[in-house]
Amino acid sequence: MGNIFSKKKRSPTRVTEQDRAVLQLKQQRDKLKQYQRRVTLQLDKERLLAKQLLKDGKKEKALLLLKKKRYQDQLLDKTEKQISNLERMVQDLEFAQIEMKVIEGLKIGNDCLKKMHEVMSIEEVERIMDETQDAIEYQQQIDELLAGSLSQEDEDAVLAELELITQGDVVLPEVPEDSLPEVPEAAEKEPERERPRKKPERELLAA
Repeated sequence: MGNIFSKKKRSPTRVTEQDRAVLQLKQQRDKLKQYQRRVTLQLDKERLLAKQLLKDGKKEKALLLLKKKRYQDQLLDKTEKQISNLERMVQDLEFAQIEMKVIEGLKIGNDCLKKMHEVMSIEEVERIMDETQDAIEYQQQIDELLAGSLSQEDEDAVLAELELITQGDVVLPEVPEDSLPEVPEAAEKEPERERPRKKPERELLAA
C-alpha cells in the first residue's frame, strides 16, 4: 500500500556548462542593476543637498558635491554599458543552446535516415518498382485475354448475372408438399360432351 501513495522519483535534471554560464551572467547583471538603482537614489539625494548648500551660501561644498556627482554619473554610464553587454551575452548563449538542440535533432534525424537507406537501398527500390510494373502489365494482359475470349452473348450473360447478384437473392414461392386430390373414375369414363357448333357466318347472313 505504501508504494501506491509514494511519489515517483524524478530523474535528475541535466545541467550543462552553458546553463551555469547563463546563470552566472544573469546574476552579475542583476547585481549591476541593484548597484545602478542604489547610485541613482544617492545622486538624487546629493543633487538636493547641493541645492541646499547653495542656498546656505556654501558654494565650495556644493561644488565639491557636484564634482562627486559627475564622477558617479560616469560610473552609471559604464554600468549601463556593462549591463547591455551581459544581456547580449546571455541572449547569445541561450540562442546557441537552441541551435545545439536543433543540431542534435538534425543529427538524430540523419542517423535514422541513414539506417532506413541501408535497409532500403536505391537498387532495392528500383527492383520493387520493376516487379510492380511487371505485375501490372501481366494483369493487363490477362484482362485483355479475358475480354477478347468472351462473345457478346457471354458479355450480356455476365452483366445479367452481375445485376442479379447486386439485387440480392430472389425469393421463390414455396411449393406445397400436399398431394393433389384423386379424380373419380366416373369422371374419367364420362365422354366429353359435344359443344354446340356455331353456324357459319354465311348462313346467318342468308337468314
